[in-house]
Amino acid sequence: MMKKSIRLKVKSSYVKGLKSGFPLITEDTVQNLHHVKEEGTIIELFDERNDFLGKGYYGKQNKGRGWVLTNNAQELIDQSFFEKKLKKAIDFRESFYNDYETTAFRIFNGEGDGIGGLTIDHYNGYYVITWYSEGIYAFKDEIVTSLKQLVKVKGLYEKKRFAVKGKYIEDNDFVEGEEAPSPLIVRENGIHFAVYLNDGAMVGVFLDQRDVRKTIRDQYASGKTVLNTFSYTGAFSVAAALGGAAKTTSVDLANRSRSKTQEQFSVNGLVYEDHDIIVEDVFNYFKYAVRKQLSFDLVILDPPSFARSKKHTFSAGKDYPELLAQAIQITEDNGVIVASSNCSTFGMRKFKEFINQAFEETGFNYKILEEFKLPSDFKTHREFKEGNYLKVVFIQKIK
Repeated sequence: MMKKSIRLKVKSSYVKGLKSGFPLITEDTVQNLHHVKEEGTIIELFDERNDFLGKGYYGKQNKGRGWVLTNNAQELIDQSFFEKKLKKAIDFRESFYNDYETTAFRIFNGEGDGIGGLTIDHYNGYYVITWYSEGIYAFKDEIVTSLKQLVKVKGLYEKKRFAVKGKYIEDNDFVEGEEAPSPLIVRENGIHFAVYLNDGAMVGVFLDQRDVRKTIRDQYASGKTVLNTFSYTGAFSVAAALGGAAKTTSVDLANRSRSKTQEQFSVNGLVYEDHDIIVEDVFNYFKYAVRKQLSFDLVILDPPSFARSKKHTFSAGKDYPELLAQAIQITEDNGVIVASSNCSTFGMRKFKEFINQAFEETGFNYKILEEFKLPSDFKTHREFKEGNYLKVVFIQKIK
């Protein structure tokens, strides 16, 4: 079925950005966006002189209103278009498919692979498609057909993230094929993780931290006491324990974090009773640790961009330096803090300013040991900085 298409004029101040490849279409980009009624409509963009700039689709996603998919006026956005994009993306991840030690990775990363609003993850032969707008969901048949023609799909799941304000739509996520066991055990650099493909928006492990977990295991954990805050299912703690940590302490406010973390230890043959798993507001735990004069050799600080508990509201863009200052106080001299943020509203330069601010405030010196951005399977678009959201810095605290 051919999708409807509509011609739109781009406001002159946005022409240069689109010409240089900026892929996001916002409310402000074009005149008369309100003429487009239906998500999934193909939009063709022209400048004031009627020169073609690009075409894409209309779909509401956060602040965006759609994505440019091609700069070629002749190119049709049809089945073969999607198949070509997916094939290129899958070929780019060939080394992951050939890596026995890693069976969980991203095979398609939105605008980085040429289609904003769509991600596809691979978990040991099963695939999870995340749709970020009703607009991209309108192309579901073409995308699913393309995927199945390119790879063997044991079972297919989907996550719909296009409800009001980008919230997740609770639905049965299983689409077709065979259902995955629950949990499904996947490998990442030889570490085992239990994932649940049908259990809400998040499956149990964040794949974008793969390189960081490996680095903690291989280079930083041996013999160390480790504090993992905002620990979710304890993936960093497990990596540290497998790297020979003397002890790990995982702290997270969510009740289910305890059983989920115990499970991640168990599937790796580790005795979870040897480690502390604490269900507590991280901010309260910091106060407690200062009071009890606890300190750790390695502190992992990976808060969500935004978090709310009964007493605290945390917003990374504003509160990160304060959070880091608290972490510094309970880090041993010459200990290491792994400071991480997935907040897309600031980049690495600003993040390093936050780090500097926190150390100045606490009166300690520091040395940056190494830094990480997104791993290679999370391909990014050079013109779309917000898509390159991950910032991780290993910092040594110096007395």
